[in-house]
Amino acid sequence: MLKVGQFTGILARRAGPKGKYCTLNDSRARLAVAKRPQKGRNKAAVKVETTQQLRIIGGQWRGRKISFPAVDGLRPTGDRMRETLFNWVAADLPGATCVDLFAGSGALGLESLSRGASQVTLLEKSREGAQQLRANLQLLGSENATIIETDSLQWLDQPTDTRFDVVFIDPPFAAELWQQTFALLGKHRWLNAGAAIYIEAPRHQALEVPINWQLHREKKAGDVCYRLYYYQP
Repeated sequence: MLKVGQFTGILARRAGPKGKYCTLNDSRARLAVAKRPQKGRNKAAVKVETTQQLRIIGGQWRGRKISFPAVDGLRPTGDRMRETLFNWVAADLPGATCVDLFAGSGALGLESLSRGASQVTLLEKSREGAQQLRANLQLLGSENATIIETDSLQWLDQPTDTRFDVVFIDPPFAAELWQQTFALLGKHRWLNAGAAIYIEAPRHQALEVPINWQLHREKKAGDVCYRLYYYQP
């Protein structure tokens, strides 16, 4: 196909009303080509979603929507699974200190705050994810959460006097971080006696939990298995 600039100094030809060819001067030729549909020009632009939303399903913020980045590996816990989980830990949450070790969308940590947790720590390695978590907390008007932009394993591998009542372990499945996380929680004694420990993993993922973690509940949803343990020192 000739471009508009190629018509300079020449005459273009097109079919006239009776099927015969007539000539166009440069200016008319330029206009004719400019109006000619170009390949792909009329295709609708594909909208790329950069954020997604989920809703909080219980507590003071029930029904409120929060946003999270649409990035690979970020897999928020679904509504039904969250409903089951928070039924399991309903008695543990009021006044509890919680940590969401791989916060992602923040669904578990923010749901905990909504249902009465006194303090929640959310760890998120992605800068974009951490920024969105801060925006969500501002939107909800909560001051009872701490967002830490960090590698969770590095953060856990430090001496501490901090202890948690509820721990959420839902890492990116492809990274296979479960065993390292279990070991570090024990190494630096992050858990209060009787702490609830929630774990999500692929259905067929073999997990070796510490012997003093007692399985309380276990359920499967599609390719995911989710479990609740209690720490008995």
